[in-house]
Amino acid sequence: MHLNQMKGEPFMPIKYYRGYILCRLSKIGSEWEIVDALQKINKELGKELRITYASPIYGAWDLIIEVSFAKLEELDKLVTLIRTNPKLQTSIEETTTFVSSRPDYPWE
Repeated sequence: MHLNQMKGEPFMPIKYYRGYILCRLSKIGSEWEIVDALQKINKELGKELRITYASPIYGAWDLIIEVSFAKLEELDKLVTLIRTNPKLQTSIEETTTFVSSRPDYPWE
């Protein structure tokens, strides 16, 4: 039972935003190494922030990362981590981030 339910308040599930981080790589051929590194990083993230998908893509960008987060500050932590992590920093040349306008992605 959720804490609010014990107090007689209705349970309100947390709604999460979705974000998409596009990465342009300076080291072509390292796409799957980056995905593996992101999987390891994901295990260290808290409940408020999760990488839900990462994959190489075709086109002007080389990699897409989908994330879910409850607060914008959490997304900022991840983007900063991606830009400053020594392993990722050597392969990722540039990022751009897209954010959903509503927190309507329920995390279960």
